[in-house]
This record gives sequence, structure tokens and C-alpha cells, in this order.
Amino acid sequence: MERKHERLATPRAAGVAGVVFAILMAVAIVLVRTALPDGADGDEVTLDAAQRGTVRTALELLPFAGIAFLWFMGALREQAREGEDRFVSTVFLGSGLVFVATLFGAAAAAGTVLDESQQGSPFGRDFAYTLLTTYAMRMAAVFVITTSTIGRRLGALPRPLVVLGYLAGLTLLVVGADVPWSELVFPAWALVVSLDILWGRRTAGTRPTAPN
Repeated sequence: MERKHERLATPRAAGVAGVVFAILMAVAIVLVRTALPDGADGDEVTLDAAQRGTVRTALELLPFAGIAFLWFMGALREQAREGEDRFVSTVFLGSGLVFVATLFGAAAAAGTVLDESQQGSPFGRDFAYTLLTTYAMRMAAVFVITTSTIGRRLGALPRPLVVLGYLAGLTLLVVGADVPWSELVFPAWALVVSLDILWGRRTAGTRPTAPN
């Protein structure tokens, strides 16, 4: 009975963690893009107090976004464990972990723009944008594609959401840093998947049980 209760609680954990990650990640991206709108263009960086405060807020949110993503990823993997393909599951796990590591690296690099002694040097900003838009989003693309593949094979995701996942993954993989704000595709996808998980659990919970 206890094991069954744990398995039934997993979808809710995945859904809630996914929603938290999506919101925190989207807010952090918007804050960074607003404070540093030009990206890695080689221009000198001179931030006023308001811009530094915006970047600082974004950097404070990113660790919690990473933690929520790890919880989201773990809960999804737990759901797929009984029918998972080892190869796809390994790529799923690896891409998720590398995404979080790269995300934290980008946050550390972006933190250098808060150091007044580094004002005027574009290195920290450029390095942060490269890590986020080129590397982290590529790993996010692989994660989205593998999650959609697992969801399609196990029938855990509806067909429209699988197609949406493949389109989102290809967008992140191909577009990358070429289109500003394209990073928001990943948290948007995570939010849609998480809401679908929560809605599916709610529907299952309200569905009448057949009499014995």
C-alpha cells in the first residue's frame, strides 16, 4: 500500500516541480534579457544600480529553478522507469544534468557583471550568453526531444503534446542564439507538460471507480 501511494504521488510531484521550474526560469530569463538586452555583441558593459539589481534578482532565482528542474526530471524518470529504453533514458538523464550544470555556469559568469571592478569588460556577459543560448539550450533541446520520445513510446503524453515537444526541441536545437528570447521556449514547454500531468492526475482522481 505504501509503495502504491508513492507511485501515485509521483505525477503530482513532477507537475508541481515543472510549474515551479518554468515560472522561475522564465522570470530569470526575462530579467537578464531586460538588464542586458544586447547579448554577446562585444560592446562594453556599464550597468547602473537598477540593472545590477535586476541581474542579481535573476541570479538568485536560477539555483531554485535548477533544483526544481532536477525534481521535475527525477519524477518524470520515476514514472517511465518500468518501460524505459536504456539508451533514450541515458540521453534523457545526461542532457538534463548537463543542462543544469551549464545553467549554473552561465549564472556564475553573469555574476561577474555585478562586480564594479569588472565594469566595462564584456567578457562575463558574453560568456554567460554563450553558455545559456548555445550550450544550455542545446541540452534543453535534447531533453525535450527525449522526453517526448519516452512519452510517445509509453503513451504517457498525448499526440499533440508529443508533436509540440519535437517542434520545441528542434527550435531550441537549430535556432539557438540566432533569435533573441528563444530561450523561453523551454520553460514554456515545461509548463505545458506539467499542466498536462497535473490535469491528467486530477482527471484520474475524479474518475469514478468501477464496483467490485
